Amino acid sequence: MRLHDLSPAEGARKPRKRVGRGVGSGLGKTAGRGSKGQKSRSGGGVRPGFEGGQMPIHRRLPKRGFTNIFKKKIAIVNIRDLARFESGTVIDEVLLREAGLTKGKYDAVKLLGKGDVSGPLSVRLPFVSAGARDKIEAAGGNVVTDEAGSTGNV
Repeated sequence: MRLHDLSPAEGARKPRKRVGRGVGSGLGKTAGRGSKGQKSRSGGGVRPGFEGGQMPIHRRLPKRGFTNIFKKKIAIVNIRDLARFESGTVIDEVLLREAGLTKGKYDAVKLLGKGDVSGPLSVRLPFVSAGARDKIEAAGGNVVTDEAGSTGNV
């Protein structure tokens, strides 16, 4: 069997229904729309969510809560993710993005303390948890938190 011998199974493909092509086609005249009424007209029909004049469900249900438009999106990185870097490396937002540890749009990066760090690292990030700071300093590294130095909208 070759590629040119392949064909779809019998009945798997069928031509599309061409409506409104004359009375003899069996699908002509009103073209399956029935006679008269809003749905038979061109451009006719009701908008999505319309319930025939009854109060729509999206208006019947109560509104709850709010959306904080000033919310900051913080990218999360754990200490275990820093194992790929050599000892003495200065870790900042740019390095994390190049390494593929942070992706997409965010306002800042936060380092969390899940995992262990092997060698001394120099971390320069806007947010570092207390646990992460302790582990890095215990391994001989140092941590600088600088919100002002954050690149913002990376």
